[in-house]
Amino acid sequence: MKISIIGCGYVGLVTGACFAEKGHEVICMDIDKEKINKLNNGQIPIYEPRLEEIVNENLSEKRLKFTTEINEAIKNSSVNFIVVPTPTLNGKVSLDHINQVAFEIGNLVNEYSVIVNKSTVPPGTARKVKHIIKEQLIKRNFDVDFDVVSNPEFLKEGTAVSDFVRPDRIVIGIDKEKNSAKSEKIMREIYTPFVLRDPENLLLMGLEDAEMVKYASNIFLAAKISVMNEIANICERIGADVHEVKRGMIKDRRIGSEYLFPGVGYGGSCLPKDVKGLINIAEDFNYSADLLKAIDKVNEYQPDLLFQKIKRYYEDKNGLEGRLLSLWGLAFKPGTDDIREAPSLKLIRNLLNENIKLNVYDPKAMENVRKVFGDKLSYPINKDEALKNSDGLILVTEWGEFTSPDFEKIKSLLRIPVIFDGRNIYDKKELLKLGFDYFGIGV
Repeated sequence: MKISIIGCGYVGLVTGACFAEKGHEVICMDIDKEKINKLNNGQIPIYEPRLEEIVNENLSEKRLKFTTEINEAIKNSSVNFIVVPTPTLNGKVSLDHINQVAFEIGNLVNEYSVIVNKSTVPPGTARKVKHIIKEQLIKRNFDVDFDVVSNPEFLKEGTAVSDFVRPDRIVIGIDKEKNSAKSEKIMREIYTPFVLRDPENLLLMGLEDAEMVKYASNIFLAAKISVMNEIANICERIGADVHEVKRGMIKDRRIGSEYLFPGVGYGGSCLPKDVKGLINIAEDFNYSADLLKAIDKVNEYQPDLLFQKIKRYYEDKNGLEGRLLSLWGLAFKPGTDDIREAPSLKLIRNLLNENIKLNVYDPKAMENVRKVFGDKLSYPINKDEALKNSDGLILVTEWGEFTSPDFEKIKSLLRIPVIFDGRNIYDKKELLKLGFDYFGIGV
């Protein structure tokens, strides 16, 4: 199958590479000339395990190509995936990029094509895309059949390649008001190699249903995180240990253990944006999504909660001003260099407002943070260098190299043996025995 991917961001790049890996001819298009030049030379602009290997292999096999020319992408493909950003502006989802691509497709398509919305979009967007393409075809006085399909992504950064090639579900929304047998057949052909062992994981439904599945899934995951954070904050005030509470909760099969991790909150390009986006979508239909607002409010509070713990600790030690603190972990989660909506950013801004110095370290996200804060921060070459002569350690992202450190070494490097654990990965009792002061979330 000849496939175009319009948008070489995180999802677009993974999607294009994985399709090429299954033998499809894929052309990925983006307006960023520098990015495209790098990609054609095998240089990957993001960190994602296994992605560089797959891109370079398929470039060499000529199954994968990158271009800045949308004309080249559209006219040489029978299936066109729209994978462009849909940012929230004041909480509302912006479809400017989606609409522009639909406009271009309407001006360029010259034979039957399946247009696939893979970007996260409000329900009803597929029909808007269809309308825009039709308008342009009418202006061209050109009659050609096409179908618009909704195909939301469910990739987790850090495991995106394995998520794509071994999906727990592939959701395909088709227009039930039209005989969409042709587009259904094409989408099945594209995705069947990914679900050979579990064909029931390919789910067909209506356009709006598919668009809503993405929001509903992310809202539910965000809710689990915020509920656990709320429980942790209450535990701390009543003298309960959230670890023990969680241990008792997860034995209930209805609850499970996934996403029940109290800490400094969720981040990334999906959960924060989609929670805010669905709040505004609901308001457009005169519904106040109060639960969603609470999920968002709790999440916004968590980095502030850790900051207040830090500030209170130093109050009887002549305050925070002039201190040197160390921060481990900048990416919003392990396994990625992505700092979009990362809790670390809000925490860093709060700390800098106290006129302190910060050593920050992350295995992958240092350069991205440097682009934001420049020389306001110091960027040591490893986690131990970050600790030297510091007045305390703040843990924000639970990378593997942080989970079982040499605590005696940490204690020898710190001026004040205190750890602020924003992910609850350390054992409070053990650290207290070792002579540390310890502050977690809900313990």
